[in-house]
Amino acid sequence: MAGRGQAELEARRLEAVRAWTAFVEHGDSVASVVRPEILRSWERSGAAVTPAVTEAPLADEGDTATFWVGSPLQIAVNRIEHELRSTAEDGDLVVAVTDSDTRILWTYGGRVMRRKAETVNFVAGGRWDESSVGTNALALAMRDGQPSMVFSAEHFAPMVHNWVCWAAPVHDPVTGRQLGVIDLSPTWDRTHPIGLATARMMARLIETAMPHSNDAALLAGAVERRDEAGLSLTLLGAAEARLDGARLLLNRRQTEILAVLALHPEGVSSEQLHASVYGDQAVTLSTLKAEVSHLRSALRGELASRPYRLTLPVRTDVDQVLGLLRSGQVSEAVSAYGGDLLPGTNSPALTELGEYVAVAVREALLVDPQPAAVLRYISFAPYDTEVVEVALQALEGTQHPARALLKARLAAAHG
Repeated sequence: MAGRGQAELEARRLEAVRAWTAFVEHGDSVASVVRPEILRSWERSGAAVTPAVTEAPLADEGDTATFWVGSPLQIAVNRIEHELRSTAEDGDLVVAVTDSDTRILWTYGGRVMRRKAETVNFVAGGRWDESSVGTNALALAMRDGQPSMVFSAEHFAPMVHNWVCWAAPVHDPVTGRQLGVIDLSPTWDRTHPIGLATARMMARLIETAMPHSNDAALLAGAVERRDEAGLSLTLLGAAEARLDGARLLLNRRQTEILAVLALHPEGVSSEQLHASVYGDQAVTLSTLKAEVSHLRSALRGELASRPYRLTLPVRTDVDQVLGLLRSGQVSEAVSAYGGDLLPGTNSPALTELGEYVAVAVREALLVDPQPAAVLRYISFAPYDTEVVEVALQALEGTQHPARALLKARLAAAHG
């Protein structure tokens, strides 16, 4: 059966190559052997771009990043990123999300397809509209507003004749406006009957994870953080400190000291700070004071002594997550939760706080297991089967697209 299926695929590819050659190189009529939507796209593409194109043009990197950061699409992708990455790795394909101009905003690929994608600029900033690269599934799904498949030489440009692409539109769940598309692309020999259905399901997952009107503060905050004055600290997952929008270059210990100070706005004595950061380690107060001196310089003097305290506005993702949990906004809290607090830290105070935040997020999900939030959570805690089981129980009897992903995660966890 597998051999017959592969032979059929090879025959289909040969037929597509013959049709492409007849149309593009000889100008012959191919209406009887080419799907109407593909033929119409070839006609549009022939008037706009040469088939000899070898890579997609790249949009301005800064413009692409500015559009992406804080957008509803970014928030949604962040919430289900683990599942998108798993899909790419398991199927050895590349996943891409675009804006309404078919400009790629985010992409992730399996080992083989990642390299292939990079050679043709199937990367963030790549422009995959018809006028840039000719017929492709992303452009068709965006133009027609419905899922699209483009197989092998159905692509106008030979640079992707070895690909098969499935794309589906992504809509704003409130307004219904089409925001872009999601595309799944492996090599043509990995064509599968459920490829288009998988693209549709992924589009629905993104729409489910999209912030609604009650997430306005989250959206605004994501965009405005860069411009806000004061100190912004990311402590959950990858650590980062920014002063008035500019990133501070700190070592791990300085970040830990800054975190303790940020989480104690009332201030702490040198002895309290030493105990909070170093615990029982044989580190002198002189060492602590040297680190504090470096921090004071980095913060332009906004670090007082006796007690040690920060004298500028401070925002942390820890406070954001806990504040959202207190107000019952579980999905938003999980979206803001980037993982363990400073993973690997030896600071007693930060270790205790990290455990508190992790337990608070987990317990909130056990009470309110929203599918998109659970999918986001298991990207950090893939073996927390209890949360997955509770979410599946809540979805029992429904056709929610998250069910399949949750079941797969549960099966993987059980080995």
